[in-house]
Amino acid sequence: MSHNDTIVAQATPPGRGGVGILRISGLKARDVAQAVLGKLPKPRYADYLPFKDADGATLDQGIALWFPGPNSFTGEDVLELQGHGGPVILDLLLKRILTIPGVRIARPGEFSERAFLNDKLDLAQAEAIADLIDASSEQAARSALNSLQGVFSARVNYLVEALTHLRIYVEAAIDFPDEEIDFLSDGKIEAQLNGVIADLDAVRAEARQGSLLREGMKVVIAGRPNAGKSSLLNALAGREAAIVTDIAGTTRDVLREHIHIDGMPLHIIDTAGLRDASDEVERIGIERAWQEIEQADRVLFMVDGTTTDAVDPADIWPDFIARLPKNLPITVVRNKADITGETLGICEVNGHSLVRLSARTGEGVDVLRHHLKQSMGFDTNMEGGFLARRRHLQALAEAAEHLEQGKAQLLGAWAGELLAEELRLAQQSLSEITGEFTSDDLLGRIFSSFCIGK
Repeated sequence: MSHNDTIVAQATPPGRGGVGILRISGLKARDVAQAVLGKLPKPRYADYLPFKDADGATLDQGIALWFPGPNSFTGEDVLELQGHGGPVILDLLLKRILTIPGVRIARPGEFSERAFLNDKLDLAQAEAIADLIDASSEQAARSALNSLQGVFSARVNYLVEALTHLRIYVEAAIDFPDEEIDFLSDGKIEAQLNGVIADLDAVRAEARQGSLLREGMKVVIAGRPNAGKSSLLNALAGREAAIVTDIAGTTRDVLREHIHIDGMPLHIIDTAGLRDASDEVERIGIERAWQEIEQADRVLFMVDGTTTDAVDPADIWPDFIARLPKNLPITVVRNKADITGETLGICEVNGHSLVRLSARTGEGVDVLRHHLKQSMGFDTNMEGGFLARRRHLQALAEAAEHLEQGKAQLLGAWAGELLAEELRLAQQSLSEITGEFTSDDLLGRIFSSFCIGK
């Protein structure tokens, strides 16, 4: 579809409401105003007017706002009609606008896409609009707003600019060898490169936290039947989310709860007890449990403290530990401390965290909550944080890899052209975040996930 078309969409949620807003953007927005309002409102002033049908009959009355381009959200002429939020009224008004030649329904995210294409927003800021709408906690909303206001983009642009200066110095030394600019030995390039790497590492750390805020951490509770997995899910969720009985194998399927710990979203997943099951339904549940374990960010290995005194996971259930994906973080949770009389708290055993608690009484569960927050490096006091997506993390990781390769070229006194190329590739990876270098296919996927009227 052409970006020269004029687009229209409802900017408020579907259904009944006190207010319903239609947004129009493009060259024909001026014609829409003349046809529906009978005049062009004063720019950036609220004008209370009747909204007219083609025969002059009033469809609704409300506030009209006119934003002539380029001083608008999209950079184009924009008209907003704020009327009553009844679905019938909005549908009649939308049909009226679509009778005007050159006007069509907007695609999902097309308003934000046009803002990006007209340099009103960069790509990270455009994505932040959707993230702000979807924010599931106050901290996520604040971080999304920071991204929308350009905090993340500014950090990325600083790195890109630093790489530009570095490339100028390196490529000058390559292009003018007679000038005796010895970038391999004078130490200036290495110092600058180390500075960029350190700055990039800091941005990556903040981006990982921003990704946690957006995506959430997936925590899977796993263990033998009757270890108290469902009781722990209920304790963490603060409600009776799972059925709890003394019958082994009560949980047959995967149960999910979405919770927050000091602003950090967690996806807590309760799974079927792991054992050799003859029952077909239970066996399928166990297969699904292993699928969830393999995709987890962390596993809570639930242990019935009344059945064993062992604390090392390899001693408790060696076959379970051997089957876990390599480098998957696990926390051993010794349950039923109210029965065993064990001291509540947390300690380290053979490189793994061990938490003693009672899921039934809730004692020690706060220790586990604090541990989950700390284990992901989540800092609730971090100021100026921003949200990040998986593609951002990937781009930052690629940039870091190119810089490390470039540093190896420098320290190995290899060809300067190879160092310059690694710097260029790092710069390109960073530019993908803000959209300075991004494929049309990626842009389509990003904006298609937006609301229709955004």
